[in-house]
Amino acid sequence: MGWTKLSSMMDTTGDINLRISGQVRRLRAAAGLSLDALAAKTGVSRSMLSLIERAECSPTAVILERLAVGLNVTLAKLFEADVESEVPSEPIQRRACQTEWRDPETGYVRRNLSPPHVPQPLQLVEIEFPPKARVVFESHGRDVAIYHQFVMLEGTIEITFENQCHRLNAGDCLAVKVEGTNVFENPTRKPARYLVASVTEVPSKRKT
Repeated sequence: MGWTKLSSMMDTTGDINLRISGQVRRLRAAAGLSLDALAAKTGVSRSMLSLIERAECSPTAVILERLAVGLNVTLAKLFEADVESEVPSEPIQRRACQTEWRDPETGYVRRNLSPPHVPQPLQLVEIEFPPKARVVFESHGRDVAIYHQFVMLEGTIEITFENQCHRLNAGDCLAVKVEGTNVFENPTRKPARYLVASVTEVPSKRKT
């Protein structure tokens, strides 16, 4: 691998870590949580949280899902840029601006497709899942309901929700509510690619 390509990859990793660190800090502040409180909610150590918020480490997908649960957001939310103060000129997220992130543990790649900060409940993410890779997400404890639909584009993926395994091939679509332990596994020797559509349902406030 040439130095230019290696340097570019390092720059990209640094940029996404800065984006994640900023989002975690902002979301934690908005929730009124200290580092100790977020650590208690998520099971992620205070020292690891501090490293993440200083962009001094590359957290895995498993750790980021724990943080998303503790902060009551989708995993995709942690990859958004802080552009709320900017008024978008158009409700389009151009391909060149779509955030890509690679899990340092498994190598799976996720790309946020939806335009950021558009007031719609739907989020779209594209996933590229390597052959023989496996990720286990713990999604217990959110105070909001999150629904996913998975649409297979290429290859095969096995998704286990509530101890029920669903094997998806190209063209298949699976609809689930995200809770409990969720397992994603590519049992084949070929990469898999699929879309995830997410909707967050915030509990309605009771009238007093």
